[in-house]
Amino acid sequence: MDISLAKPFISATIDVLSTMAMVRPVAGKPFVKKNNEACGDVTGIIGITGEKNGSISVTFTKACAVGIVKSMLGGDIGDIVQDVQDAVGEITNMISGQARRGLAEMGHVFQAATPSVIMGPGHSIAHVSSGPIMAVPFSTEHGEFTVEVSFE
Repeated sequence: MDISLAKPFISATIDVLSTMAMVRPVAGKPFVKKNNEACGDVTGIIGITGEKNGSISVTFTKACAVGIVKSMLGGDIGDIVQDVQDAVGEITNMISGQARRGLAEMGHVFQAATPSVIMGPGHSIAHVSSGPIMAVPFSTEHGEFTVEVSFE
């Protein structure tokens, strides 16, 4: 996978979480993921189509997801499962949208589907493409999360 395609997703992730949750994530070293096991407890995933087909996923540890959602909502969470699920879907959607704008500036045009959210420890992530999965770990004051991008 062309590493330049992952860069807009890294920038979008930092921008979205800084703006929406007042959280400044720090990107770790990208790596090629060799399996479908999630690196956390709650994942938002979106299929992407265009000149290449693929998907993006954002997987949070439970502590990180809860901390970010509390920050987004100003403290209190009414229904923790529903609020986390809704927020992770929306964060994934916003990251996808900003990253696709960045890709468009590079001459790559993509459309995205509606995000799906998967919850539970040890769940699997089924990326749309059979191409390599580029994973970028992030750390925050609330814990860790991973952004994965895969294109055919």
